[in-house]
Amino acid sequence: MNPPVERSLTVAVAGSSGFLGTHLRRRLTLRGHTVVRLVRAAPDVTSETREITWSPGEVLDPHALDGIDVVVNLAGSPLIGNPHSRRWAHALMTSRVGSTTTLATAVAARAAHGLSTPALVQGNGISWYGDHDTEALTERSDSRGEALLTRVTRAWQAATEPAVAAGARVCVLRTAVVIDADSMPYRALRPLHRAGLGVRIGDGRQYFPVISLRDWVSAAVRLVEDTDASGVFNMTCPTPPTFTELGNALGEGRRTRLAVPAGLVRRVAGEMGPELVNSVRAHPAALQRLGFTFADPDVTAIVSSARRRAR
Repeated sequence: MNPPVERSLTVAVAGSSGFLGTHLRRRLTLRGHTVVRLVRAAPDVTSETREITWSPGEVLDPHALDGIDVVVNLAGSPLIGNPHSRRWAHALMTSRVGSTTTLATAVAARAAHGLSTPALVQGNGISWYGDHDTEALTERSDSRGEALLTRVTRAWQAATEPAVAAGARVCVLRTAVVIDADSMPYRALRPLHRAGLGVRIGDGRQYFPVISLRDWVSAAVRLVEDTDASGVFNMTCPTPPTFTELGNALGEGRRTRLAVPAGLVRRVAGEMGPELVNSVRAHPAALQRLGFTFADPDVTAIVSSARRRAR
């Protein structure tokens, strides 16, 4: 749970209609903050919610952010797609880097003109680290390899540099797979594992970081509200599971017995293969230094939370 609100903020959210954006927008509103939606279409004058028209990848008038205390950027094309498609891979990169560049540059321009400078809370992914086998990772660990999502997350984070250089408060959210009753991973995998049809990839000992929806939202709210928070944050549970442990939790006692060789996964899954084969034993050290308490600290608690919400 988040502590009581000290003051009401005006928060502009890009990607507000997505899965994470929708839940974050609701929580911020419940906590008394004013949410402004960044939209590509002309603002809906009938909407009770203020809207700002923008185009990711293009210049945004810095005055469009007048009155904004925090900008949250969760915009980006869907991860689900054809992993063998160059168009899909290109969209993953350009949609994330373009939107971040637009917003970080607008924030920097406000600072350069002596205007109030909003904080930037920027989405990102845990794939930034690449394969580290069993090494325990914190936000200070290095990035390895040239897998697609690793390259995307590097460029994605680098795009925040204008805002960082301008002295704005910037938080980068390296988000793990979010598990919830309505999330795609849970809805797709849980029925298979409960039926005993879950698949173990390789030896199943690779670490696969996850986080519950309620912990992700609470952590994101904390970073929006905490004016002392800045830097990189691993949005993942404190005890990262292995791929097998995740499957066993989803199966509720039905152990994962079917195995697929890692080499076959790399060939069939294309650019997404490394996301299933690589081992990322990431820990949320920065959030824990802030004193953030996880409601769901491990995969068993995360799956139990999702199962309760599904009822």
